[in-house]
Amino acid sequence: MSISTPAVRYQHVEADGVRVFYREAGDPSAPVMLLLHGFPSSSHMFRDLIPLLASHYRVIAPDLPGFGFTEVPPERGYEYTFDNLAITLGHFVDALRLSRYALYVFDYGAPVGFRLALAHPQRITGLVSQNGNAYLEGLGDAWAPIRAYWSEPSSANREVIRKAVLSLEGTRYQYLHGVVTPERVAPEYWMLDVLLMQQPGNDEIQLDLFLDYRNNLTLYPRFQSFFKVAQVPTLVIWGKHDPFFIPPGAHAYKTDNPHAVVELLDTGHFALQTHAEHIAERILAVLPRA
Repeated sequence: MSISTPAVRYQHVEADGVRVFYREAGDPSAPVMLLLHGFPSSSHMFRDLIPLLASHYRVIAPDLPGFGFTEVPPERGYEYTFDNLAITLGHFVDALRLSRYALYVFDYGAPVGFRLALAHPQRITGLVSQNGNAYLEGLGDAWAPIRAYWSEPSSANREVIRKAVLSLEGTRYQYLHGVVTPERVAPEYWMLDVLLMQQPGNDEIQLDLFLDYRNNLTLYPRFQSFFKVAQVPTLVIWGKHDPFFIPPGAHAYKTDNPHAVVELLDTGHFALQTHAEHIAERILAVLPRA
């Protein structure tokens, strides 16, 4: 007896002067789902989910500039802001000629993906938000040192973030905090993240993005307006023990899209690492039905 698993393809494409790495699986003629990772990870975080969705979707998961295996030439003079990440991702979408797609957003992937939705709302066929915030009430107390950095971007406050968040222990914490079954989280997830962040200059890139994150908050009303106007099929599925993006941010989606399905899971920030099969099942059940 043979077991058939959809093959995952690992590719690069030139977009916006950047060599974007991405994972792809599924029938090229199938509906597209664009998976957008967050900090401090890459498309690697979707390695378990991609095969589960690839029988139903053409699944595409890029690495954002500054993350994973995407390469930004030094001569590009890239400025690491969320606006620019979204611009590059827009070029990526155009390079692959994606005219219609569902969005799966997580963490940093949310403000990047929602900028795509604002630029081309007609392209978005559905939305899955997995700990992808768009509401002020979704920001937890864990943001306190980052808020201090926003208020006073001094070198001292920058060093606080460097030591707390960019360390091995800080990265491991993001994967394991609030996880009821930590034995299900493979250690290579946080080890790979830390290894890639140790590339020359990457720590400064990440600190620049932490500072720029404050500009996402000013766009929250526009993101919410998109949810309210578009009313696309929406699944909001979060780890309820996430210290960064807390449950009120998940429930808030229903204020703008009453038809959104909201589900809280008994796990932490990286809910996908413990609940990939369940999340895949919910995507396939909710989006078509909605």
